[in-house]
Amino acid sequence: MTKLAVFASGSGSNFEAIASAIENGELDASISLVVCDRPGAKVEKRAEAFGIPVLSFYPKSYESKADFETFILQQLNEAGIEWIMLAGYMRLIGPTLLQGFEGRIVNIHPSLLPSFPGKDAIGQAFEAGVKLTGVTVHFVDEGMDTGKIIEQDYVRIDENDTKENLGRKIQAVEHVLYPAVIRSLLQEKIKR
Repeated sequence: MTKLAVFASGSGSNFEAIASAIENGELDASISLVVCDRPGAKVEKRAEAFGIPVLSFYPKSYESKADFETFILQQLNEAGIEWIMLAGYMRLIGPTLLQGFEGRIVNIHPSLLPSFPGKDAIGQAFEAGVKLTGVTVHFVDEGMDTGKIIEQDYVRIDENDTKENLGRKIQAVEHVLYPAVIRSLLQEKIKR
């Protein structure tokens, strides 16, 4: 069974979607570790509910990104992690993790990349007045949301939508798309 680590900074709804897909037998993998850069974030409680260990850390308590990524890499290796899934992890991945998990780090982003990369993609799309936005799952590289796109799905923005409603529509798509893409990756149906 493939061992995953899920990195998250916030509520962990995509973590929960992946964990539920595993629990329901839709995904032949295990989440062996949740990595959180914001101790006390809701994802920690969600992980606890699934009985999954959490590695929480304060980035500012390390001298550099390389230092905390070295610490994380050691923990990932000790746990036998094979893939990293970013699920609302609000940090760029640095060279230490990129080299340690080359071609095995995946992110989900709430827009149709390359449009609206970075923070608040939902707000960016809403403010731009576009009629379509969506969700992108992509491999992670050294850039911000610039890695090779694996899969996308669109979400229509209706004239009556609010930013909050659009966020809920996007999350609903994320919670289906991400586990499906992970399943295809682990079954090697997707080329890296």
